[in-house]
Amino acid sequence: MKVTHYMTSKLVTARPADGIRQAFFRMRSEGVRHLPVVDESGKLVGIISDRDLRRPDWVDEAPDLSHIYNLDDSMEVRDLMTSQVHVVHTYDKIRKAVKILLEHRFGAVPVLDKDGSLVGMLSAVDLLGALEELLENDHGKGHKHRH
Repeated sequence: MKVTHYMTSKLVTARPADGIRQAFFRMRSEGVRHLPVVDESGKLVGIISDRDLRRPDWVDEAPDLSHIYNLDDSMEVRDLMTSQVHVVHTYDKIRKAVKILLEHRFGAVPVLDKDGSLVGMLSAVDLLGALEELLENDHGKGHKHRH
């Protein structure tokens, strides 16, 4: 079971200099919860999630509790994105992606080809499709269920 069989190849991306409000509304309009962040050449440089935008980690660490976090374009994607990105490759098996998502509690992971170019995203929902396929195949093998 290869990553490429289940990944979403329609890419919705952000740039490091995009405003965070702009990124949030891009996610909402495209129905995605993660944006891979690419530079001018299309190289993956980070990832940002709707969770990062709704409540960044630093909000809870702010010493001034009266500080209110506003989702506006005064901050850029680069300010909130994760730059150490865990990825999978097109030649990887689904098992590797599952391990990464479980281990780090991610909702999605970028997929790179052998040249390191971003070609897709693999989400937890995509992996449920793989699970469904496995269950259907297992059921079709005529296993008897004990009652």
